[in-house]
Amino acid sequence: MISRYRALTESEIDVLEANGCRAEAWATVTVAEGFDARRVLRTDFYGTVEIGAMTETVEVSKGFVKHSGIVNATLRNVRVGDNCLVENVGNYINNYTIGDGCHISNVCTMETTEGATYGEGNVIAVLNEVGEGNVMLYGGLGSQMAALMVKYASGKPFRDAIRRMVHEEVRRTRCDRGTIGNRVKIVNTREVTNTVVADDCEIDGAARLSDCTLQGSRMSGVYIGTGVICENTIISDGSSVINSVKLQDCFVGEACQIANGFTASQSVFFANCYMSNGEACAAFCGPFSASHHKSSLLIGGQFSFYNAGSATNFSNHAYKMGPMHYGILERGTKTASGAYVLMPAHIGTFSVCFGKLMYHPDTRCLPFSYLIAYGDIMYLSPGRNITTVGLYRDIRKWPKRDMRPVEAQRSIVNFDWLSPFSVGEIMQGKQILERLREASGDKVSTYNFHEYVINASSLRKGIKYSDIALRIYMGAVLKRVRKRYGAIDLPPSQVGEGEWADLAGMLLPVSEEQRVVAQIKDGTIDSVQDVTAEFGRIHSQYRDYQWAWTYRMICDYYHISDIGEQEAARIHADYVEARRAWIAEIRKDAVKEYEMGDVEREVLDNFLSQLDREKEFEEE
Repeated sequence: MISRYRALTESEIDVLEANGCRAEAWATVTVAEGFDARRVLRTDFYGTVEIGAMTETVEVSKGFVKHSGIVNATLRNVRVGDNCLVENVGNYINNYTIGDGCHISNVCTMETTEGATYGEGNVIAVLNEVGEGNVMLYGGLGSQMAALMVKYASGKPFRDAIRRMVHEEVRRTRCDRGTIGNRVKIVNTREVTNTVVADDCEIDGAARLSDCTLQGSRMSGVYIGTGVICENTIISDGSSVINSVKLQDCFVGEACQIANGFTASQSVFFANCYMSNGEACAAFCGPFSASHHKSSLLIGGQFSFYNAGSATNFSNHAYKMGPMHYGILERGTKTASGAYVLMPAHIGTFSVCFGKLMYHPDTRCLPFSYLIAYGDIMYLSPGRNITTVGLYRDIRKWPKRDMRPVEAQRSIVNFDWLSPFSVGEIMQGKQILERLREASGDKVSTYNFHEYVINASSLRKGIKYSDIALRIYMGAVLKRVRKRYGAIDLPPSQVGEGEWADLAGMLLPVSEEQRVVAQIKDGTIDSVQDVTAEFGRIHSQYRDYQWAWTYRMICDYYHISDIGEQEAARIHADYVEARRAWIAEIRKDAVKEYEMGDVEREVLDNFLSQLDREKEFEEE
């Protein structure tokens, strides 16, 4: 391959020396056509230095351009691309490749040292702080792959196979030295060490980046702001980390925002997470996890579509053996201000936690519940969240807030709030409530469920709300099937008829998840690309798998053997009635909140108007 770089001419060397430049050996400094020695001032060269063209200007601030060049810098073993502006490097740039159109200014040190990892291949301990490590970081990590690593970490054959795949991927993609992509801006930054920065990223005022990878593209670069410290961390496309954030041993997925002094260690964040002010440790934050408050601590927990109230805390260290306990808050769960959950715990989907929840709550079979602590008494209101304004707003806002670039959606996110996973939990919960009522009768004031008290009125409403959700789900799926297939035919596959899982935002049959795990262990799937492709294939079949599960569910619910037109008409009528009952309950919840006195009338009217339009969806 013919090099595009040539040796300096004698006249160019004369100009450089007149401009206050020095070189260990001018013979090791080579330049591309378009190089302009007049644009290089007060710069020292060591080792092998390659410099590109200097024919264009660089925008340093909106509407403010400067000519490309190198001013007040020390370069050692550096390649500078075409039309870059490198100025005021306080210490040096050592062992770096810089792309085209970059602006590097007021930087102290940029360096690649021996043994650089760029944050890839490191193993961190998520959930269990004292564990040996379970998640291996690499640039293409998605929430599903990370969830598998955590879920099946105890199985040595699986763990060894996954780590071999990741090691191979890291070896395949790792740079020989630190690289800066095209159109990158690094200004007013103290230290960038052993860090890869992809195209169109910006670092402005950071304190230190060490062993990091910033992934970006023309439409979705990474932004690193003032006072940020990142160590052994990978940050994905479209994400921003600003205002004195400190990240250590972390992975930040696509379109995440980490801001305002938030600190995190040994944690992962995926797809549109928003973290501000608080702290995370050993946390698995799946898609759309959010924490806004200074006093909130996310520790030893797995979350998705989660919102943490102020002063939220999870106790994983109330034991002599150390912080080894963890909990799972299934999708859509919220914690109110001051909430405390004693680990281990498992909170069912779309639940809300209030107060200090003791006795290791396990409510996965009672989803959409309110868990409320009054002193030493733990109350549970099953299904309460099905009919709240909060749920209605949440399930509609998440798809609109997906800011991930289309070309970089490594995590699969399914937004269905009613799915075989959540509806399966609702069915189990309804059966539990019915058995409690049957066992204790209708004349008692309270019922007991695993140290939690259920008021009689709450139990009756829980059964009612569960039935509403089930009928909405069945009718919605039936409408979709008729629209998709043109008729209500038998499911094209039996896959999906069994239990379902929520794998960090992806909804899939447990049988398919277990098949993927088995194929990873036996070598049928032998690369991270193959794993990603297989999850993509499963996700593409979601509606078929859902129909297989729902067909059986409908038959069991209505005690029928198959679904004909007569049965379909009945299901649709129940669906319309259930949706109207659901909307009526949400309307009551909205009016109740308005009557508390802190909601403007216009806000209420706009919301009620939106509810009125829900009837338009009944026949779609």
